Amino acid sequence: MNAARKNDPASGQNRTTVERKSDRELVVTRTVNGPARIVFEAWTKPELFQRWWTPKSSGVTMLSCEMDVRVGGTYRLVFRHPATGQPMAFFGRYTEVTPNSRIVWTNDEAGEGGAVTTVTFEERGSETLVVLRDLYPSKEALDEAIASGSTGGFGEQFEQLDELLATL
Repeated sequence: MNAARKNDPASGQNRTTVERKSDRELVVTRTVNGPARIVFEAWTKPELFQRWWTPKSSGVTMLSCEMDVRVGGTYRLVFRHPATGQPMAFFGRYTEVTPNSRIVWTNDEAGEGGAVTTVTFEERGSETLVVLRDLYPSKEALDEAIASGSTGGFGEQFEQLDELLATL
């Protein structure tokens, strides 16, 4: 398989790597500045998550963020983009939650065409290696996500996460 690999430019020393690992899997890797406990909180506390998740340059605004981060719990994120008249909702459920090390959730807004996202947190001294894996139900679903541009903001998102972590 010819996996595309790219590094997003980063203002700091950390780089976000986005790599297509197979027909169905996209993997994003980034080392962030902060211990796993704090990084995990930034992914699981709505008041923190909404401060970094949406890339500022996208023009998208997060209108609401509901997260019940536990096995069987659900999430619902509602966004608005200036180019669309209606808010966009993204939602799913948490299937695995291991504090400070792993979160797995479904992306149900696409029905059976949604990806399953797994994020792991590996503490390395004062930093944490974050690995996000999106497993799509088909090659076509991943192709469509890449073509839509929805997988293109990870570098900026992780920069914003680093900025948030510097304040915690």
